[in-house]
Amino acid sequence: MFTDPTFLFIQTLNGLQLAMLLFLLSVGLSVIFGLMNFINLAHGTLYMLGAYFGLWVYVNTGSFWVALALAPIGVMVVGMVFYVTLIKRLRTAPPLKQVLVTFGLIFVGLDAVRMSWGNLSKSIPTPDVFSQSVTIFGEIYPSYRLFIIGLGVAVFVILYFVLERTRIGSVIRAGVDDRDMVSCLGINVDLAFFGVFCIGCYLAGLSGAVAGAVFPVEPGMDMSILILTLIVVVVGGLGSLKGAVVGSLMIGMAETFGQVFLPQFASVTIYALMVVVLLVRPGGLFPTRAA
Repeated sequence: MFTDPTFLFIQTLNGLQLAMLLFLLSVGLSVIFGLMNFINLAHGTLYMLGAYFGLWVYVNTGSFWVALALAPIGVMVVGMVFYVTLIKRLRTAPPLKQVLVTFGLIFVGLDAVRMSWGNLSKSIPTPDVFSQSVTIFGEIYPSYRLFIIGLGVAVFVILYFVLERTRIGSVIRAGVDDRDMVSCLGINVDLAFFGVFCIGCYLAGLSGAVAGAVFPVEPGMDMSILILTLIVVVVGGLGSLKGAVVGSLMIGMAETFGQVFLPQFASVTIYALMVVVLLVRPGGLFPTRAA
């Protein structure tokens, strides 16, 4: 089995699917870390809210695509309220206070979800266009997982174009490198930071809505994905789009193949990979700021 090329290819697709979900979630968190020096442990809660908002919209409209369109917007609105009420006040606070406040928000979000939707696991049905599986080298594979891979690639291409080929991208990259100098040029860095935070929240909601058709939608679904996302950010480097995608690929593949080849040590695999990377490059693979 382990030497079967078809089996290995299918597992590679599974790794890519997980990697793209991690990328959608981690890229916003990575840029927020690198740009704002803000430790937002509640980012995973936004992912969970995206899944539940998507479920709620689907139940009321019966359309997966409407849920996919509206759920990230709802999460972005929650993120905007979060920014105005808390983050603006905590941006200059010590890191420990940021950690404690955002960690507390995890439990607030958990209880809010339980009171609104209960404790039972739910799921978002896949759309009819992806209800059928496809045959790849004689093996049946869910077409919806291919959609997730394609969506992740499309988001990466769009973000790369925006960050590398537009003026707002130049402002964001310059703000990561030297915020004070950018402010001296008359650029409203705070507005750029707010925009980046909103985009990060939108992508977190998008990843949650997409994941709701693959993984159970249940209270606490944010914690498992948050740990993987933080590892991606650490491995890839703060504030780096390239680091987010490379880190997601590495962790997604390590998690998938670790479950297959070394199931008894699967939980250790990604941490071992993180340790190796940090020993070689303490700032991560592609840190925007110097370590």
